[in-house]
This record gives sequence, C-alpha cells and structure tokens, in this order.
Amino acid sequence: MSIPVVRPADRVAKKPVQKGTNAFVQVLIGPDEGAPNYILRKFTILPGGRIPAHRHPTIEHEQYVLKGSMSLGLGEEEREVSAGEAVLIPAGVVHWYENRTDAPVEFLCVIPKTKNYETEWV
Repeated sequence: MSIPVVRPADRVAKKPVQKGTNAFVQVLIGPDEGAPNYILRKFTILPGGRIPAHRHPTIEHEQYVLKGSMSLGLGEEEREVSAGEAVLIPAGVVHWYENRTDAPVEFLCVIPKTKNYETEWV
C-alpha cells in the first residue's frame, strides 16, 4: 500500500530533456515516491527552447499548462497552447514543443507507470 506524499516542486532537481534545447523536466511524483500507477512530471521550456518531434508508441500523455504559452505540434497540426489549457496526446501521435515567447512556459505531464517507456525521435 502506498503512503501519501507531499513534495514541493522547488525541491525537485530539474534535468535537461533528452535532445531538447533549454528544456527541463522534474519528476514530481513517481516510482521513487511510491506512486503505483502514474508519474507526474513538470516541464519548463525557456524562451527559444524546444523539444523536437517524437512519439511514444504505447503511452498517452495528459498535460496542463501552468504558466506561459508555447507552440505545440500534434501530428500534422500546430497549436498555440497557454496557461489554463489541458492537452491529450494519444499514444503514437508525433508531437513537439517550442517556446517562441520571451517568458518561460511550464506544464504538467501525467503518464502511466510502465516497465518500458519508449520514445521514438522523428
């Protein structure tokens, strides 16, 4: 049985996103905190930063923009998303992120906990 966890985000190390530019991720709640089913991550993309096109064949993402705005590629579509908006990225959909503004963008991303988290860079 899991126990409740409260973890301040400002105490969690920011790590560079693989293949990203000026993009960072924090695992706020995950397996190390005893989460049995989901992983809660916070992403920060600085002005001019980006995460290149990729997909996850078997894992969906639910995201919520906390602060700022960014360009988000979803398949062949490009969308502008801003604070207060939620996003669903189904498994297998190619997606990318780019911060074309002069302020950082921050968003939460929830993914299912799996044994294999596969990322295909395209």
